Amino acid sequence: MGKINHEEHINGLHSNYDRVKELKAFDETKLGVKGVVDSGSKTLPMIFIRPQDELSEEHEVPCVNLQVPVISLQGIESKDVRDEIVRQVMDASEKWGFFQVVDHVISLEVLDKMLEGIRMFHEQDNEVKKLFYARDIMKPVVYGSNYDLYMSRAASWRDTLAIANPYPGFLDTNEIPEICRDVMVDYINQVMKLGDTLLELLSMGLGLEPSYLKEEMECNEGWSMVNHYYPPCPAPELTMGTDKHSDPSFLTILLQDHIGGLQVLYENQWVNVEPIHGAIVVNIGDILQIISNDKLKSVYHRVTANLVGPRISSALFLKGSQSSTKLYGPIKELMSQDHPPLYKEFTLRDFYTHFFNRPLNAPRFEHIKAES
Repeated sequence: MGKINHEEHINGLHSNYDRVKELKAFDETKLGVKGVVDSGSKTLPMIFIRPQDELSEEHEVPCVNLQVPVISLQGIESKDVRDEIVRQVMDASEKWGFFQVVDHVISLEVLDKMLEGIRMFHEQDNEVKKLFYARDIMKPVVYGSNYDLYMSRAASWRDTLAIANPYPGFLDTNEIPEICRDVMVDYINQVMKLGDTLLELLSMGLGLEPSYLKEEMECNEGWSMVNHYYPPCPAPELTMGTDKHSDPSFLTILLQDHIGGLQVLYENQWVNVEPIHGAIVVNIGDILQIISNDKLKSVYHRVTANLVGPRISSALFLKGSQSSTKLYGPIKELMSQDHPPLYKEFTLRDFYTHFFNRPLNAPRFEHIKAES
C-alpha cells in the first residue's frame, strides 16, 4: 500500500462525514475489513479512525520490552513438578493475568491446521462466506466484523468467525463452515482438555479441590470461540486490531500466529505477547477475577493493527452455562473477616447480557461491586 497523507484525508472528510451512513454501508457489504482491502482502498475509512483523545492517550502509556511468563507443562504427571507448575501459574495469574504454556498436549500439526483453517474460511469465495454473515451474536455460528460496530467510537480492523456453545448441546458441529469444520472440531476437543488441566492447576493454586472450578463452578459447561482475521492496514497508527478490553469469561485460551500484535497492560505499560510457535496464550477472565475475589487478575489487553498481514488468531473462552440459574460471586471458601466479598452475586446470563450491550472498551465491574 502506498504512502498516504492520512491527516489531509481525515480533514477533507470531516466536513461531510455521516458516520451512521458509513457504518451501514460497510455493514451491508457483508465483506468486512477484508472487503475494504480487496477493493483496493489505499486510505483508512473514517469509521476505523480512533478519536483524537484516544490517540493522544497512546503517548502517555509506554510500550516496554518485558516478557509475559512462559510455563512448561512438561512432567506435569509428577507431583513435585506439578506443584512447581501450580506455583508458576498462580504467580503469573496474580501479577500478570496472562501467561503462555508450552509442552502441552496439543500437537503443532493441529495448531498449524487450525490457523490455516481460519485463513481458508476468511479467504474463500465471498458469496459462500456471506451466507454466514449476521449481526445476531446469539446464533451458534456467525461471520462478521465488530459485534459492537454501532456502539463503539471507532471500528476495529478485523473480521471474525464466531462459534458459540453457550450451554451443552446448543451447537451442532455440522453448522461450522465445511471449509474448516474438521480442523476446528479437532482443535476444540483438544483445547477443552487443556482447559480442564488449567482449571485443575488454578483450583489447586487457590487452595481448593483440583476439580472445584470445573465441577463446582462449572467453568467449562459453555464456551465460545472467536477466530479473528486481521488484514494488513494502511495506517495502523490510527486504528486498532482489537480495542483495549478484558474478557467476559472464566478463562481464555488463545492461539496466535507468528505476526504478533497482542499486548497486555502490565503496571500501566503495554507489553507485547511475543508469538512462540506451538505455545498457547492463557489469560484470566473477568468472572475468575470476581469469584477469586480479586486474587487472580483479569487484565486489559488489545491487538494493534499491522502493516503486514493477515494476522490470524483463535480465542476460546470458557464461559460456563448461560442456561444455569446458579448465582456466581466470590467463592465462600476464599472469604474471611479480613477478606470480605468485593462483588455481588449474579447469574451468567445477566453478566453476559450486560457485557454485550456496551462497547468492548467500556468500564467493567461497576454494576456488580459489593457495597462498602
